[in-house]
Amino acid sequence: GESGLPQALIIGVKKGGTRALLEAIRAHPDVRAVGTEPHFFDRNYEKGLEWYRNVMPKTLDGQITMEKTPSYFVTNEAPRRIHSMAKDTKLIVVVRNPVTRAISDYTQTLSKKPEIPTFEVLAFKNRTLGLIDASWSAIRIGIYALHLENWLQYFPLSQILFVSGERLITDPAGEMAKVQDFLGLKRIVTEKHFYFNKTKGFPCLKKPEDSSAPRCLGKSKGRTHPKIDPDVIHRLRKFYKPFNVMFYQMTGQDFQWE
Repeated sequence: GESGLPQALIIGVKKGGTRALLEAIRAHPDVRAVGTEPHFFDRNYEKGLEWYRNVMPKTLDGQITMEKTPSYFVTNEAPRRIHSMAKDTKLIVVVRNPVTRAISDYTQTLSKKPEIPTFEVLAFKNRTLGLIDASWSAIRIGIYALHLENWLQYFPLSQILFVSGERLITDPAGEMAKVQDFLGLKRIVTEKHFYFNKTKGFPCLKKPEDSSAPRCLGKSKGRTHPKIDPDVIHRLRKFYKPFNVMFYQMTGQDFQWE
């Protein structure tokens, strides 16, 4: 086979469940995907499409090529750039309750930089007035409606699939059925591919025939979140609510984050 440009991209969101989705869809024999995030449409665009194509795995006839880079969803230039590569590219966005997502995002940063201020300090412009700092990326990423507007200027809603990060944990096979349908694939990844790992608290892929061990996400996944002041959680929920409602209206899907 040879490398081709991807027909489908997982474009977001960071800490939403994109790695879990990628690993699950890679269990499908008709999917070839890049393991690492190429960051072509945000950081490496000047390297050109030939470079991008060479990053892709080789495929045979009938296989589709995919990659995931969760920062695309919040990159202003990404929709235009992807559209100019191929306007029929299928886009997948894994979304998750923005409050939990923000805390997860913070937890990841904290593990790399233990010296950063507390979540509470970073979340507010003014704690006394309760003004949320929407410019902090951990909070900004979760304003999904804002970012989606940008994509809808280039792509019809029918070309974007929104996957629930919560349901990816509670019903992985159900969400994977939607993903396979959207990609025009036979439903091969089903219940029998998953088992629930009690220690991790999320589903893992059972061992594929050709390997010895079940595939669970690495130790960087399922980190314990720090305790956050309930008042801060309450204010964040209030902050996100109108944006969530707008997002439900734009997508025609209710993610039940309220």
